[in-house]
Amino acid sequence: MKGVLVFGGYGGFGGRAAVLLAKAGFAVTVAGRSAAKAAAFCARHPELELRPLRLAREDGLGDERPWLVVDAAGPFQDMDHRLPEACIRAGAHYLDLADARDFVRGIGALDAAARAAGVVIISGASSLPALSAAVCGRLAEGLDRASAIDAALSAGNRVSGTWSVTRAILSYAGRPLRLWRGGAWRRGYGWQELGRIVFRVPGARPLRRWVALCDVPDLELLPALFPGRPAARFRAGTELAVENVGLWLLSWLVRWRWLRSLLPLAAPLVWAQRALGWIGGARSAMRVELKGWRGERAVRRAWTILAEKGDGPWIPALAMPLLAARLDDLPAGARSAAGILSLDEFEVAFAPFAIATAIEEDEPPPLYARVMGEDFMRLPPAVRVLHLVNGDLGASGMAEVVRGRGLIARLLCRLMGFPEAAAQVTVSVWMAEEGGVETWRRTFGGASFSSRLSQRGGLLVERFGLLRFGFALRREADGLSMHFSRWWLGPLPMPRFLMPRGVAREHEAEGRFHFDVPVALPLIGPVIHYRGWLNVPGPTAG
Repeated sequence: MKGVLVFGGYGGFGGRAAVLLAKAGFAVTVAGRSAAKAAAFCARHPELELRPLRLAREDGLGDERPWLVVDAAGPFQDMDHRLPEACIRAGAHYLDLADARDFVRGIGALDAAARAAGVVIISGASSLPALSAAVCGRLAEGLDRASAIDAALSAGNRVSGTWSVTRAILSYAGRPLRLWRGGAWRRGYGWQELGRIVFRVPGARPLRRWVALCDVPDLELLPALFPGRPAARFRAGTELAVENVGLWLLSWLVRWRWLRSLLPLAAPLVWAQRALGWIGGARSAMRVELKGWRGERAVRRAWTILAEKGDGPWIPALAMPLLAARLDDLPAGARSAAGILSLDEFEVAFAPFAIATAIEEDEPPPLYARVMGEDFMRLPPAVRVLHLVNGDLGASGMAEVVRGRGLIARLLCRLMGFPEAAAQVTVSVWMAEEGGVETWRRTFGGASFSSRLSQRGGLLVERFGLLRFGFALRREADGLSMHFSRWWLGPLPMPRFLMPRGVAREHEAEGRFHFDVPVALPLIGPVIHYRGWLNVPGPTAG
């Protein structure tokens, strides 16, 4: 039998990985800092002939000479690659359960040494990115390109609360994260973008859970895996709203730089979570949504997995035996687990557990196509393509900005966040779509402002805070025009004689998208006028 040394082999996820590897026919040694805990864990599984060993990951391999080393100790956020380097020197294969972005991304630095030693070094052999990438591979089948990947995970309260997971989350809560969005690296913040989603699988009671933004390897790896280089987001949460919302509130203290980190709160927060462990249930779920294009037809696909009876914590460990069984056939080298396994392989591994999955698909028309109807397809290509928003889109170019000269006009520009006047300034537009509603973030130089676009009957409605403006869209010979039709302050309709004036126009010239947006107010006069061009976005290789 091939020997496998599992560091952290008596922990929540490591213990499950040890059990699965032993059931797959490997001779498993359960290693960790505590000999008593290792022995107690092995004693609970006498049928598997597990071997306990007191050996911490920082001690290296000691006198052990395993065929495979598994690192399940975590958290990986502040760890280096000394253990996989020791495996390379010893001629042992290596797998880990790492979910730390830099750790998994950096494993490729060991590729040359691993190839020279003839060993396989794989990081991230867990739900992220091994399973998530396999799911995205299935969802992307038959698409010309992917535009956005949005994944979420939620654990039941009785099967969450491990020390390493809590420390990992607290290490980045409130801190800046790099996110690939709108064709560029942009900034997000850990445990922000809090939202509530529903996990649905036919035949099972839906789960409604709060989730927030996490820093995981998928944010770096998934955009590069698929044609179109899609935007990527991953959010996670626990079952109890008080925990999710409470941590979201605490994350603002780090974002506002009132605290350097939430890590000093790890011990009391883990204690509180365990004290509340009797509340809630043992149902866990994961959802991966991928949006993309088949020609100019938008496609949305979503995969959901729902684990009952406390079986959710087995899911992160399932990639371990699958990869271990394939190590002799994989080329030597160091890489992440993204893209190695297929969803077919995982589906076989799901069978012994109380796990159900489902895939849903639809073809939602883009917002401007819904508002304009048949006229949308008659728009010039550069104008039409810029409004093909399904999940995520970005464009950049140059603009001229003219501000109104009056005091009130200047105050309104400042209040709305409009850019300063400039004869020539770089401009980028990031368009994010969710649930048929688009958020446009326009950046002129270093100044940004955002608005949300939705449909109301035959009107395109654009919201700036409490103000909403309804536009009638008209197809023109060379593009389209936007005409103010109605406006509201909160829920209240406002009088039309006070409505802003100006007709925004979009047209194509020399293959580029051109815009011209004047805004004026009755009695006040011109407020702002910006015009320029954007490069038409197109498919990009991952």
